[in-house]
Amino acid sequence: MTNPETDPDHTRDLVIVRRFDAPCDLVFRAWTDPEAMAQWCGPHGFKAVGDRLEAWPGGRHRACLIAPDGEEHWVGGKYLEVEPPHRLVFTHAWERGTGETSPETIVTITFRESDGGTEMTFRQSGFESASSLEGHEAGWSQSFERLSLFLRTESKGTNHA
Repeated sequence: MTNPETDPDHTRDLVIVRRFDAPCDLVFRAWTDPEAMAQWCGPHGFKAVGDRLEAWPGGRHRACLIAPDGEEHWVGGKYLEVEPPHRLVFTHAWERGTGETSPETIVTITFRESDGGTEMTFRQSGFESASSLEGHEAGWSQSFERLSLFLRTESKGTNHA
């Protein structure tokens, strides 16, 4: 991860690399199928409810992450690039109670075959503050733990409902 406090050009990029014991097409589908994504997206204890997932360039996405206390966190954006099963690029912005959105970030995810599985490189760029980057790092890291469990179940051919 780039350190936002010492990065000389003041970019704030979150980079997480994870390896999954699942083929690229399955990992890519986990990101682009609304039913699959609802199974793993969000930190531990959160429930994801998809509102829109149009995984094509120019398509929109919108979902709600519901915290254990019931608080709703809405997020959305637009797909910029969709190259199955190797690359996704989309915008990401949180909806605020005022009807406005947080500053938009860009998420770029690449998937490549790696030792019979998939190496996923996740990059989120354009954070307005170090604290925002850190909060996203914690949330995405927990989501990716849940994604790993989801993929293990899916790879075994079990219906993950």
